[in-house]
Amino acid sequence: MTPYRFNTVASLRVGPGTAREIGAACAELGVRRPMIVTDAGLVSAGLVDPLRQCAAAVCESVSVFSAVTADPSESVVMAAFDQLKADETDGVIGLGGGSSMDVAKAIAVLANGDQPLSALYGVDQVAGGRLPLVLIPTTAGTGSEVTPVAVITTGETTKAGISSATLLPDIAILDAELTIGLPPHVTAMTGIDAMVHAIEAYTSKIKKNPVSDMLARRALELLAANQRRVLSHPEDLAAREAMLLGATFAGQAFANAPVAAVHALAYPLGGHYHMPHGLSNALMLPAVLRFNASAAEAQYLELAPLLPEGAGPGLDGFVGWFEQLISDAALPHSLASAGVPESDLPMLAADAMLQQRLLINNPVEVDEVAALNLYRAAWQGAA
Repeated sequence: MTPYRFNTVASLRVGPGTAREIGAACAELGVRRPMIVTDAGLVSAGLVDPLRQCAAAVCESVSVFSAVTADPSESVVMAAFDQLKADETDGVIGLGGGSSMDVAKAIAVLANGDQPLSALYGVDQVAGGRLPLVLIPTTAGTGSEVTPVAVITTGETTKAGISSATLLPDIAILDAELTIGLPPHVTAMTGIDAMVHAIEAYTSKIKKNPVSDMLARRALELLAANQRRVLSHPEDLAAREAMLLGATFAGQAFANAPVAAVHALAYPLGGHYHMPHGLSNALMLPAVLRFNASAAEAQYLELAPLLPEGAGPGLDGFVGWFEQLISDAALPHSLASAGVPESDLPMLAADAMLQQRLLINNPVEVDEVAALNLYRAAWQGAA
């Protein structure tokens, strides 16, 4: 028996309309001047002001930082931190996708310690505490609301992660009503991203454990059963909640049994081409599944029965199910069709080697030669 640890959010609150209870959550945490961290798109969509009003009914003041961008840079984090200090914020509410929640995590830590942002990168580098933190996802994908990680863009093409249990929020709120208006391509990409989280957690080499396995299996089951439903019937609240819960379960799984080569190879794609994270994961998934089969085929075949009817036999059936899902969602099927130049593949392989934090979790060792071969396979796409 191998010892293991499992950490997750202290309080998870699920149900339509639960986001409107944000004022009570602030009171419970002793927060009087919260700041909502979000993006301009959600402000325009009308999702932010109702939440602000619910908080304002209880709190002294509520400020909003809405300048979060996809793949948030250090300058975005510091701009949010500057506003946090100016507004004398005593609690942080992250509302949105992974980018908004990651910025919320980072500034909650920066506000309560003497460390600069650069000192936080890596595993367990956070020395102090953080402000009270509530995270509310508006996509069913990243699982950031229950993970101890924040990913920040550190340069033109590079990203770094802050990984510390301190980043787990006090409260995570899953309100499916907030996901109803998602565009179909966002629904598709974030759903596939969550499935990758579940698969990689289930095959994680170092920290895989019975609790993460249980969550990964249930996550994949919920996500696979409802992905097509939310695309064809976007107003189906029950299906939306199933996707949201599946994404959270997958987040809890990979927060404790970390992701691996799919993510490690996806990050350079996002860095160089500003490709959405869910899309870059989808593009790399089939190639990595086939590559890992020498060590993980038995685990993949344990997951295969969780997929809805239509998955063919054996490894090819398992991989083919995801290839068909990607095709049905009208996402690019190859790096070539996504506009990645073939001449860039060696550069991407070299960059992927910087993601050793993730690569060490992969069931099969990935060196630079293997990474290049994986990019070549993904560039060609499904036969």
